[in-house]
Amino acid sequence: MKTFFEFLGRISLNFIRQMGEFGLLSIQVIQYFPNIYQNRRNIFKQMEVVGNKSLPLVILIGIFTGIISALEATSLFDKFNMLSLAKPFIGSSIATAIFTELSPVLTALVIAGRIGASVAAEVGTMQVTEQLDALEMMSIDRNRYLAMPRVMATTVMMPILVIFSYIVGLIGAYILTAFKFDFSLYLFFESVQRFFSLKEIIVGLIKSAVFGGVTSLIGIFVGYRTTGGAEGVGNSTVRAFTLSAAAILFIDALFGYFY
Repeated sequence: MKTFFEFLGRISLNFIRQMGEFGLLSIQVIQYFPNIYQNRRNIFKQMEVVGNKSLPLVILIGIFTGIISALEATSLFDKFNMLSLAKPFIGSSIATAIFTELSPVLTALVIAGRIGASVAAEVGTMQVTEQLDALEMMSIDRNRYLAMPRVMATTVMMPILVIFSYIVGLIGAYILTAFKFDFSLYLFFESVQRFFSLKEIIVGLIKSAVFGGVTSLIGIFVGYRTTGGAEGVGNSTVRAFTLSAAAILFIDALFGYFY
């Protein structure tokens, strides 16, 4: 029993220590945000990586998100022979699910797998090959040169990617309802417009910006602590995605509770 409590205590203290270090890193990165103009080239380069190169995957995920959400919504009403009564509300219910939950969360998970893990691998490789020490020797702050541009790029580009996901998600949902349940274009989008709420989109975009910033910060945090050569870089990549996915779901639950 004593050994168990010692193990539990070590785990708890290690968690608290790492949370404190992560919070300190976040503050150190945020304090460089006023220097955006001086670091614009690095930021634009990272925005291209996060935005342009992720857009095809985000569009693909967005289309199938809309199709699956429409299938689930319509099949449920069809199962109880209530589809004819629910038709005026199907479009708005699908749009609400896409705007507030599905597109922001699924897009964030895609970016966590593609960008968060990539950041951890890149920074982790620099750590094990002592490139970060070389930056320090040249009096270059690694948080300003490496961390801030990546965090800023993901924070800015995530809402833009989510907007694309909104659009293709609604298109995918309409295609499914049109082909399987004979919805007209007017019936579907009139329902979306009638019950449209700007708050749903704003909350979704705010969430996505937070998801993007946290994903990059976790990738940077894990990358800085990489040890053990190539094997350590691989472990950091997996750890960065796992922590990012958990953080995204936790933050989404907090938003759901308060908003």
